[in-house]
Parts: sequence; C-alpha cells; structure tokens
Amino acid sequence: MQPIVSCRGLTKTYGKGALSVQALREVDLEILPGDFATLAGPSGSGKTTLLNMIGALDKPTTGEVAIDGQALQSLNATALSDLRLHKIGFVFQSLNLIPVLSAQENIEFVLELQGRPSKERAERAREALKNVGLEGMEHRRPAALSGGQQQRVAVARALISNPAIVLADEPTANLDSKTALELISLMYRLNQENGTTFVIGTHDPRVMEHTKRHIELLDGKIANDTRR
Repeated sequence: MQPIVSCRGLTKTYGKGALSVQALREVDLEILPGDFATLAGPSGSGKTTLLNMIGALDKPTTGEVAIDGQALQSLNATALSDLRLHKIGFVFQSLNLIPVLSAQENIEFVLELQGRPSKERAERAREALKNVGLEGMEHRRPAALSGGQQQRVAVARALISNPAIVLADEPTANLDSKTALELISLMYRLNQENGTTFVIGTHDPRVMEHTKRHIELLDGKIANDTRR
C-alpha cells in the first residue's frame, strides 16, 4: 500500500546560531490510506510544525516530504498551491471561515477556486453540509452558528474536494466536552464510512481515545507510534 504521506529525515530549524531552535529532528513518518491518527505531544514538541510540513505550508530545513507520491521539494509555488487545493483538506483551530459568506458559500469557495461550475458547487456544498448534520443551515453566516457548528462547516469545507488527507490542528481546543465529542465522532464516522484519512494534531485526551493510531512527539522526535 503506497503511503499518502511520506516524511524522510525531516528537520526544521528556526533562527540561526545560538538563538536557533530545532523544532523537528530527523523525523521519519508514513501515513497510510484510511489512517485516523493523532499527532500528540506537549506544547513545543513539534506537532504544528510537522502538520505544516505535511500540509506544504512550510518547508523543512532538511529532509523530504511526499504527498500521494509527489515530492514537495520538486514543486514550485504554483504547483504547491495546486496540490494544497486538490490533495489536502485543512481544519484550523482558528477555523478561517469567511465571516461575510454563508456556510454554503464558505464551502463553495474551495470549488470556485478549482473552477467548478456554479450548479455543481451549490449541489456539492449542500450535500457536504447534510453529511455533517447541518442541513437547513446553508444560508447562515458563521456568526449565526455555534462554535461546534462552525467546526462542522470547517470539516465540510476540508472534505469538499475529496482530498487525499485531512489535517486538523487542535480542532477541539475551543469546544466544550459535549461538542468536542460530537466533532470527533463525526470525523471518525467519515473515516469509517468514506475511508477519509485524518491526521489530528492535539493534546486533548478526548480526541486520543477515538483515534486508531497514536503518534507522540517529544522534543521534535517521534517518541511513540502505536496502532489499535
């Protein structure tokens, strides 16, 4: 089985000289199709840095990252942007929903960037909202949605282009226990029913209880990688 993500000898150093900080240290990692994995560890362990490397949002100091067999270091800025648009779904802690757009329009925006026709965009966005339990809320703007509902919109947007992998960075950080459990249960259902591959950066034990693979980072290195 070809991995969706392959990291080899990944290091990331910020700054220079005595003030430099090594966020990642010789990380080797493969994410397989259908994985539902947590990327865990204390603050400063390298979770977000590694997610940014996998998501082609930042470049490693040394080492290689490949997504779906495509080596990222061989791509220019335009090709990297295209890969993010078509291959990777993102769920950010800050959500990054566009406040002046409705829930449906936020989701359609990804398809608009891909050049999809308006009828297809609308149909797929409505179906995506239905899949995350927000049918009937298509025309609500983010401010008219609860925190959990906004996160569901973010998940629907991440999934709308049928990406090879979805990366979520602390998706439950601002949610109460009930809403956090509902969100993780939703992601787990999408993984089980659709085979969607998730990597979730978190230190939330509520999330870790539901994932099938637990990858623990410590001081920029993988300290543990277990499957259930």
